[in-house]
Amino acid sequence: MEGEPTLRLRIFDLNCWAIRYLSKRRQERVRLIGDTLRQEGFDLVLLQEVWSEQDYSDLKGKLAGCYPFSHYFRSGVIGSGLCVFSRFPILDTLLYQYSLNGYPYMVRTVWWVCREPGSRAGVSMGVTAPLLSLFLQLHAEYCRDKDAYLPHRLVQAWELAQFIRHTSKAADVVLLGGDLNMHPEDAGIRLLRGWAGLRDAFAEAMHFEGCKNGCTLVPDNCFTDKSELLPFPLGIRIDYILYKAISSFTVKCEELKTTTGPAPGMDIPFSDHEAIMATLHIQRQGQPAGATLGTADLALADVVTEARTEVGVGLRAAQRQRYSSGRMAVLALLLLLLQAAAALGTLAGLGAEQPFPKLSFCLLAFLALGVLVLATGLHLFHTMEVKMLHGTEDQMWMALRALQERP
Repeated sequence: MEGEPTLRLRIFDLNCWAIRYLSKRRQERVRLIGDTLRQEGFDLVLLQEVWSEQDYSDLKGKLAGCYPFSHYFRSGVIGSGLCVFSRFPILDTLLYQYSLNGYPYMVRTVWWVCREPGSRAGVSMGVTAPLLSLFLQLHAEYCRDKDAYLPHRLVQAWELAQFIRHTSKAADVVLLGGDLNMHPEDAGIRLLRGWAGLRDAFAEAMHFEGCKNGCTLVPDNCFTDKSELLPFPLGIRIDYILYKAISSFTVKCEELKTTTGPAPGMDIPFSDHEAIMATLHIQRQGQPAGATLGTADLALADVVTEARTEVGVGLRAAQRQRYSSGRMAVLALLLLLLQAAAALGTLAGLGAEQPFPKLSFCLLAFLALGVLVLATGLHLFHTMEVKMLHGTEDQMWMALRALQERP
């Protein structure tokens, strides 16, 4: 009922950049993060890129007194890097794997190997409101001008928005935090705000304190790759806390803060990303909240159209790559068959002698076999990619048609 006490929820979100053997001063920073979280006493902590389970175990042991509930999400070859610490009981957890997550042959980016997923944690906040907490990391953007991963990131954003719409019915409040690797006005973020009905804590906050424009990747950070931020002298905002109320609750962001470089009393920051700290007020209201869609259907249709266009571009690129890899596999197979025929002819005495030296003949055979295996693997991958992109394009078309047909 109206007038019931307000729940004040303090949230901490950070991409920790804790990659064993690669991240600078990783162990020192993880200890610093743990000390800060223990002192501050947040209600909910969402961490990304905690790649070492030992780092998670160290944090869990240090924070057990103030965060009695925690979970580490295991996934892929080297894990998901995602973990949550909570002052409230965690009722259930779920790991959602995106259908597309980069390319296996892009070794430098390692996204396909780690299979970075989205994570869901159902948190019970006493008798006030069940909270559906989601935190994740979408595929990184390595070059904004020639972004080969844009279709994959849009597929991930669409799947995430659909996931929220279909799994949030049992919750009263939805909270999404993490490194989304998208700028505030990118199509993926607008999809999450429009199609999933989420609100941006930075835009809604009554009080903000931190980096200008809420940026979380800033050139002043000593761990940041300055070359990536040359087009953005103030930095970029790619880490978010998004939220919405589902039923008879209202959610307001009272305060949002970001860290601004080195931690207090230290010469280093927590990570190459700035942390986000939000204070949300959750209160029960008299009537259930209205539908999140309807008033901005026209603008939402434009967003879905833009996203569908980009996915279509990615689909055509994937079809070309599938054709190229398939043709390469066929050529390698034909070469192997010709070599086999030549070898059989020599063994049967049909030829005077083998036309090539044996060593060269064997090396060519091994090369053709390697190309065949590699091209076949790429053809299968791009076939899967085509199917996923085509499926997402069809879903977006159905959503767009439904929006256009509304009275």
